[in-house]
Amino acid sequence: MENFSLILAIVVVTALAFDFTNGFHDTANAMATTISTGALKPKVAVAMSAALNLVGAFLSVEVANTISKGLVDESGIRPEVIFAALVGAILWNLLTWLVGLPSSSSHALMGGLIGATIASAGTGAVHGDVLVTKVLIPAIAAPLVAGIAAMLATRLSYSLGKKADGKSAAKGFRAGQIASAGLVSLAHGTNDAQKTMGIITLALVAGGAVAPDSDPPTWVILSAGLAIALGTYLGGWRIIRTMGKGLTDLQPQQGFAAQTSAATVILASSHLGFSLSTTHSVSGSVMGAGIGRKGGVVRWSTATRMFVAWGLTLPAAALVGALAESVCDLGDWGTAVVAVFLIASSAAIWKISRREVVDASNVNDTDEPAGVVTTAIAAVTPPPAGTVPDDLTATIPAPAAATTEPAVPPAAAV
Repeated sequence: MENFSLILAIVVVTALAFDFTNGFHDTANAMATTISTGALKPKVAVAMSAALNLVGAFLSVEVANTISKGLVDESGIRPEVIFAALVGAILWNLLTWLVGLPSSSSHALMGGLIGATIASAGTGAVHGDVLVTKVLIPAIAAPLVAGIAAMLATRLSYSLGKKADGKSAAKGFRAGQIASAGLVSLAHGTNDAQKTMGIITLALVAGGAVAPDSDPPTWVILSAGLAIALGTYLGGWRIIRTMGKGLTDLQPQQGFAAQTSAATVILASSHLGFSLSTTHSVSGSVMGAGIGRKGGVVRWSTATRMFVAWGLTLPAAALVGALAESVCDLGDWGTAVVAVFLIASSAAIWKISRREVVDASNVNDTDEPAGVVTTAIAAVTPPPAGTVPDDLTATIPAPAAATTEPAVPPAAAV
């Protein structure tokens, strides 16, 4: 570790700051549906998620190796390039958190890394085959697979629970939802904490602190796990609100199906070394669960904004990363300017967020408009048998009271 320079220390600290934002940005992935259905109280949910994120960080290093060894050419990367990549990723995370959009922290990190690498060493330093097979294809496939699985699981859950007592079934599904939420948290730590491990390991290789092709050192695994756990505990309440109530209204059966499907997809991808977006997986499963319930709907206005954010994540983070690298390439003073810009921008975003505070006390309050599609579907969906809407009024007037006055015959025609 004698080669651990000042710039390398700055990169490691910045990487852990990104991991922290990843934690509070992606808490919704594990706990939004659990909180929205009332299975767990908000603060208990985020504490449980934080602990399991830390445990998950120690389960595998396959995703970390994908980032540190596969996505870009290690030999052409300097620590300043990693720093610039992290600037792009952190700013995108904070901006999407401010507006409550569940975008992908993973894609923000990889976009920043790709942009900074291209600005520093050209397009040849990016391994296109790895980008396509382990990043882009999973980005498209994950929400589709998780969504279809959640839709089928939701229908199966309602089908099996038809003859069960309503309160008992809901209680059972809430218990199952707690277990599945824990599984998602574990999977999130296994997948997302590793991305920071990979980026720190890549910086250590670039700075000459560890040998090329090395696995993440133990202190890197521990620090990355702690950073993401701390961010998770603080809770990204804005995104939890969007994921739990903004996309669809979930019942316990749907929450259980959504989380189980997402956890299965994430864990399988982590085992294969795919740098999967847990946000894409969980969002897809939530929408699938919304469609899977008879009469359930998805708020496509919110979903559309989320899809747009997904599409912009890679290029936007890449652009910021490339610009940051261009400034860092001017010398130490350029790196200092980028660092000051990052700190000032982060502080400004935080100050703006205080204008409308979202926390554990109001996370389940939402006035998200239903949207045209949802309104139309709701208008033609009949109410359950045996229920009378509160606003139902008679449209046929009651017959007039009988009168003793004889009817006046019509005048005779002349």
